[in-house]
Amino acid sequence: MKTNIGISEKNLKLSAALLSTVLANEMTLYIKTRKAHWNVTGESFMELHKLFEHHYKQLEEAIDEIAERIGKLGERTIGTMNEFSKLSTIKENPGKYFHAKEMIQELLKDHETIIIQLRKDVNDCAEKSKDAGTADFLTGLMEQHETTAWVLRRYLN
Repeated sequence: MKTNIGISEKNLKLSAALLSTVLANEMTLYIKTRKAHWNVTGESFMELHKLFEHHYKQLEEAIDEIAERIGKLGERTIGTMNEFSKLSTIKENPGKYFHAKEMIQELLKDHETIIIQLRKDVNDCAEKSKDAGTADFLTGLMEQHETTAWVLRRYLN
């Protein structure tokens, strides 16, 4: 059945495509955060281990909400590592194992990259797709990343 929510089919597809890239970035960041959680060592091990766990659990929730948002727009959600890696602008570091401070710097860089992209995506959804719901959804997601980036930044000062 066709989705009839006051947004043209073309604009629904635009929003869903944009959300697919957001989903791919979130999945990649989730995996990187899990890797940091599994591999952190040093004086602040337990604190960072718990922090990274908190962050990947937040990402898990966001990932599910993004996938559901794509469905609400009447589109299918990607779901393979191959699809995620093709769309993600966040890149993994295979074979590299960073020290705690470098992990924080890497994750901070990724969150900031996502924030910058989400800020653009919010505008695109509002202006190009005429999709206020997705723009609002992405604004909330951007604010979550801003909070996480702020927390990570505090470890580096």
